[in-house]
Amino acid sequence: MSKGNWLELAADQAQVGKVMETNQYTQRYGLILKPEDAQIIVAERRNTLREQKRVEFGQGILPQLIYEFCDSGYISQSNYVETMVRLQEIFYLYKNETMDELTDNELVHFMKEQFETVCYGDLEYLEGTCLDIFSQAVRSGYRGYRRTEGRGEYSQFDEVQRWDPELYLEALRELQS
Repeated sequence: MSKGNWLELAADQAQVGKVMETNQYTQRYGLILKPEDAQIIVAERRNTLREQKRVEFGQGILPQLIYEFCDSGYISQSNYVETMVRLQEIFYLYKNETMDELTDNELVHFMKEQFETVCYGDLEYLEGTCLDIFSQAVRSGYRGYRRTEGRGEYSQFDEVQRWDPELYLEALRELQS
């Protein structure tokens, strides 16, 4: 085993331990990670860091993402692992896209707010629309998120017209008349 592999393995095991510790808190929301779940998420973290050409020291972002998102009504035990994998992928992508202008807290808080309010739990919309628009604004000089560490009303970043079910039903009734 090479020195690099040994260090990587030790770092991954430490990360798995940190992730498993989150169960003490998340179980109140009905979310529990098994050791094999934590290993999957940590392995995906390593892959994502390589893809995004990032290096991370310390406990990493994953425990913070878990604590921030575990109370979401859009996350259940059945989608917990997949959601955490996607959230960390999105996080690292947008750390790059915002050119590291945001702190981890600012980005995580913004992601959570958008996930809950604008995206209604839709990770594709969070990544492809909300964070894309927000990162463009940040790269263009927007700094309004700093006064609240990313917490606050950011509905102005949801410029895409969403599907309105009431309008659809009204149009459908008109067609049937």
